[in-house]
Amino acid sequence: MAGRVTSSGFGALAARAALAWIRHDPHAGQLQRTNFHGRTVTLAGGPALAAGATLGAALGAPGAAAAAAVVVAGAASGAVGFYDDIVGNRPEQKAAKGFKGHLAALRDGRVTSGLVKIAGVGAAGLAASVLLSRAPGVRKGTMNVLLGAGVIAGSANLLNLLDLRPGRAIKAGTIIGAPLLVGRAGGIAAGTLGASTALLPADLGEDIMLGDAGANALGALLGVALVAKTGTFGRAVALSVLAGLTAASEKVSFTKVIQDTPWLRAADALGRRPTP
Repeated sequence: MAGRVTSSGFGALAARAALAWIRHDPHAGQLQRTNFHGRTVTLAGGPALAAGATLGAALGAPGAAAAAAVVVAGAASGAVGFYDDIVGNRPEQKAAKGFKGHLAALRDGRVTSGLVKIAGVGAAGLAASVLLSRAPGVRKGTMNVLLGAGVIAGSANLLNLLDLRPGRAIKAGTIIGAPLLVGRAGGIAAGTLGASTALLPADLGEDIMLGDAGANALGALLGVALVAKTGTFGRAVALSVLAGLTAASEKVSFTKVIQDTPWLRAADALGRRPTP
């Protein structure tokens, strides 16, 4: 328990320190965006969460192999997400939406920042799963590695899909991550949730936004924690759920489902600033 508290606290402190450092950078003005309410927010929350969560989760990892998996998943997913946050804001990049849109652009000879992100998150998931398979007590074998890679990348994508309203991705991450605090690799989840919880007030207050950098890193790290605790069956079930939700997102708006479901709408709005 003490180790989980330490990694959670360290993740929180690291995230807050990273946010302050990024916001005071001379180029921080380039991270400003207008959110769905028309308010000016900063993307600084994304790299701050990626850095804090990665450091906190690595501190809580059970051994060197698991720590290496955490660093690869968190840092790489955050980096390619940040690339998409910056480059994807350009007019020529905005036309491609969703996985199908990025593939259509590729068929036309254009490599979108979104496709770079998808490939980068997938590669990070595979590398992290390979590293994790070398940790004591973690299931080994090609099938388990591939399933683990899918879970890590799928988790990163799911949190990114949910990051359309202030606080939503962090709330979802907390719900997903809370059961992962128990047992093996609980320190990974603790460090991750410590960092995200520290930034939740600023996210709900529409002072920052996570962007792809923060949401991808948050999801990927929770994916690592899940893979570290599960065997073949657990990973297969998790991947099936993630694949189903990803496929559904191409047809159904998660935001509309939340708005049309009273208890989801109430939970989603909890702590958020009123609509102007």
